[in-house]
Amino acid sequence: MAVIDVTEQDFERDVIERSKTTPVVVDFWADWCAPCRALTPLLEKAAAAREGKVVLAKVDTDANPEISRHFQIQGIPAVKAFSGGRVVDEFVGVQPPAAVERFFDRLVPSEADALVKAGDEASLRRALELEPNRADAAVALAGQLHRRGEPDEALRLVEHLSGSFPAEGLAARIRLERQDDLELDDAWRALDEGDPEQAVELLLAALPEAGEHRDDVRRALVAILDSLGVEHPLARDARRRLAAALF
Repeated sequence: MAVIDVTEQDFERDVIERSKTTPVVVDFWADWCAPCRALTPLLEKAAAAREGKVVLAKVDTDANPEISRHFQIQGIPAVKAFSGGRVVDEFVGVQPPAAVERFFDRLVPSEADALVKAGDEASLRRALELEPNRADAAVALAGQLHRRGEPDEALRLVEHLSGSFPAEGLAARIRLERQDDLELDDAWRALDEGDPEQAVELLLAALPEAGEHRDDVRRALVAILDSLGVEHPLARDARRRLAAALF
């Protein structure tokens, strides 16, 4: 059943415990609330479309004041998503249909999400059929193809994906590997062997002589630093040195 009514007596069982196996979206509402009457049909539609993957639980705040106080409900409609026994997402007030759908999508993985998580070539290709501009699937597949010695198809998959540091970095690497006037084999070898610090040092050292390939060296560097995370000591220092080299 996609939609259930929940009270204070069964909230623990039907929301907290149930959410440990199936995500539960709780709609806090009241009969007098006109915005609630506008939002609830959107929630019910979204839940019905994901039958078996998510449950919508409706809580009448007037009839269940203790639950409302416990979750600090100060305005309705209020919607909270539970997964693993805790609140993982929420919003207050009426939302447009597209926003409601995105809310449920974040809670319930799509088919493409599952395929990307599987990570094999066939799954990644299917994910891209479903979502052609999905960067994580394209980068993962392109990486497999590149390692297998198929750079042309790998480049085709990632070169059009702007706004994705991993995609731009891999595309830049493939283009740089084709250049005879820039020797970066040691940098790529270090990167592939799990030594990003050495790879960064070698790429930074190559920047002054990179000429027309300067932007691609920068893209490759940024992708490595992005993979390390903003708090990584190497990333902080390398970003400073990269900025100094460029400007």
